[in-house]
Amino acid sequence: MGYVILEELTRADLAFRAEEPTLAALFRTAWQAVLEIMLPDPAGLAAQERRRIDLANQAADLLLFDFLSELVYYKDAEGLLLAVESLSIRREPAGYRLEAEAAGERADPERHELGADVKAVTLHRFALERTQAGWR
Repeated sequence: MGYVILEELTRADLAFRAEEPTLAALFRTAWQAVLEIMLPDPAGLAAQERRRIDLANQAADLLLFDFLSELVYYKDAEGLLLAVESLSIRREPAGYRLEAEAAGERADPERHELGADVKAVTLHRFALERTQAGWR
């Protein structure tokens, strides 16, 4: 499945649509889309630093928003570009809980071909829905 950049959706921002068979796979693919916008070739990203991410939210769509925002925060606050190594999502009585491990390194313009600097995740046309094939 994967993701596609949506050129026609917005003029000032970047947008994408991701589709995957499971919620966890969709979260990973959504982050991969954001990472590849910032770092077109993330294959060269070294696992020099690790971060554990533990988030909860009543709604799955807002959990995705929080997850993407958390990874953008690490880029802004620590200069880290992180690839998700593991991710699990479970349904709980109060909503959803995400646990993830991410690893990467500080952005280095001399070593990395940097793309667009993602400043924030926005709720403009942000949606998460279950489909017959999984999640979009």
